[in-house]
Amino acid sequence: MCGLTAFLRLGGDHIPRNSEDSPQALSKQIDDSLELVKHRGPDARGQWLSEDLRVGLGHVRLSIIDLSAAGNQPFHDSENSIHAIVNGELYDHEKYREELSKEYEFKSHSDCEIVIALYKHYGISFVSKLRGEFALVLWDAERQLLFSARDRYGVKSLYYTIVDNRLLVATEMKSFLPYGWKPEWDVKSIAELAWVYGDRTFLKDVHKVEPGQYLISKEFGPPEVKRYWDLDYPDKNVVYPGTEEEVIEKVRELLMESVQMRLRADVGVGIYLSGGLDSSAIAGMVASLIEKGENLGNDSSRRVSEMSCFTVQFDKDSGFDESDIARRTAEWLGVDFHPVQMDEEAIASRLEEVVWHSESPIPNVNAAGRMAVAEAAHAKGLKVILTGEGSDEHFSGYSDFMLNFLLETDPSWPSAVFPESDVIHSMKNLTVQRMAAVSQKYDPSFAIKTPDSTARMLNHTTIASRMLHAMGFPLATWARNLTHTSLETSFAESLGGQTLDKIMNKWHPLNTASYIWTKIILANYILRYIGDNIDMIHQIETRPPFLDHLVTEYANNIPPSLKMKYDPVHKTIREKEILRKAMKPFVTEEIYNRTKHPFLGPSKFGEGGPIHKVLQRLLTEEHVKQLGFMDWEETQDSFVRAFRDRDPVAFQQALETAQYVVLGQRFGVARAQPPHVTGGL
Repeated sequence: MCGLTAFLRLGGDHIPRNSEDSPQALSKQIDDSLELVKHRGPDARGQWLSEDLRVGLGHVRLSIIDLSAAGNQPFHDSENSIHAIVNGELYDHEKYREELSKEYEFKSHSDCEIVIALYKHYGISFVSKLRGEFALVLWDAERQLLFSARDRYGVKSLYYTIVDNRLLVATEMKSFLPYGWKPEWDVKSIAELAWVYGDRTFLKDVHKVEPGQYLISKEFGPPEVKRYWDLDYPDKNVVYPGTEEEVIEKVRELLMESVQMRLRADVGVGIYLSGGLDSSAIAGMVASLIEKGENLGNDSSRRVSEMSCFTVQFDKDSGFDESDIARRTAEWLGVDFHPVQMDEEAIASRLEEVVWHSESPIPNVNAAGRMAVAEAAHAKGLKVILTGEGSDEHFSGYSDFMLNFLLETDPSWPSAVFPESDVIHSMKNLTVQRMAAVSQKYDPSFAIKTPDSTARMLNHTTIASRMLHAMGFPLATWARNLTHTSLETSFAESLGGQTLDKIMNKWHPLNTASYIWTKIILANYILRYIGDNIDMIHQIETRPPFLDHLVTEYANNIPPSLKMKYDPVHKTIREKEILRKAMKPFVTEEIYNRTKHPFLGPSKFGEGGPIHKVLQRLLTEEHVKQLGFMDWEETQDSFVRAFRDRDPVAFQQALETAQYVVLGQRFGVARAQPPHVTGGL
């Protein structure tokens, strides 16, 4: 709902302040930092500087709860000792407001103000009390403590770096530029794809506060990052104590509560609706709640027909359009339906903006569609949209999970039926062949074989290989030679010993697959490139009810065989089985029986069209060589094949290189240089 920026001058009292640090200069830096993300908060802008000028906080606000000026940030306690800025929504704020009102003087009705009250009551452990999507920075002047945290799944982004002995924290990396930051490419991170997981980015010395982590600096000391929450799963050998009927009822109950909480707003609320189960179920639950007397944001009419649903409508011949299915769902529910047409020109016109705002070079055009529906929702006067992200990760919705489901039987659900070993063997061979073919298409020169030890570390699950090898692009030889470790090994080693022990000895492979997908794809692709950063271009706050930690903590304990179900008659596996049954009252028969289709945009375009022209302008020899780490000849080859042959893999390679060109130009990144070879007698 907002954007934030903050700085902390590091070092003890003996460290002199920069001569340029005047209140006016620092205030301008904060303001310029906020100006770069002003689209995130057009309703108010505020900042605070400490008297010694060592700490600064800045905030732009999109007003959602308590539209009055009292809800503007930064927030300050009555003693003017604790100061905070918050981006996001905190859904249990009424409960904590009531509990803490006798010891804390609230100045607004904003959900975000509870951060200071909770901190004063619980200390830094308050972050575990927060329910919702958030990123925050808090400064305790008395303790000289800076505390910053990010929500459990990474719905909101949060980055940090150190420039000229100042710790900088911000919602988006671009906000560091006014503080004197000179961005450089982290070529090793790019080559290893380390930026798609963990704390690294594709820019040197810029880090993510990962989902479920907090950053802390005491007495102006160097920052430390620690974890306050992580996904966990049960011991695969322990029999689940409940019945299937109990699970269905509990999933339905938790999701209804999660949706209900996310309808609360002092502004208009709508739905993003696709042709899939997840968003259709959200729309169905919202309609049911309205019929039971729930308000839809600030709309108290309690008429389902006032509920607005927005759908991306790609060209009918693209093979990616789901608008007809979404329309049938909308008609069944009786809601206000808004298809948003996305032809090639509409996609091309948004390609550069989506990579600049998402700060994520992801090789597809999906974000352009997301940007268009956000624009349509904004034009309708809405500020909040409910979405379906997170369902596939926690209820096993992806076809890529199927082989991992079959790697082991499921002792937690003894009555589960599994296919014969020969069927599993043929499915495994087919998957391995497909993965090898994908790897060769994306990166024919990839030669680092995954060690057997890495396969054991990941319990032979396939998700890491599947995801990492599908993101290759034409690196220069020197950049590729920076890494001598397989992509899977680098990823596995980033997880830490405790998690690897659980993967090898405790978790069922399906749960491991869910964990890995969440760490790579959900946090760094879905929630960035087609999530908050794109939605906020048009001042839309998206709320994903499936990413409520009370929902997912329950879902993660459900036996794998209730999430995916093998049909011995047809020899097929149906994904999200338990979720389908829980959501059956809220969706059509068509949706209930439909196979999962991920949200995807087209990847085949012809020469001379709008997208060809955009990439032709970006992928000049000068632009590609200015990056320093891409191979010009391979890039040209990919570009030609992408449009001449309509090769979707070549298109993704060309598009990703073009996205790096956009980021390099807009961030002003210097050309990357090969490391110098040193030596002598």
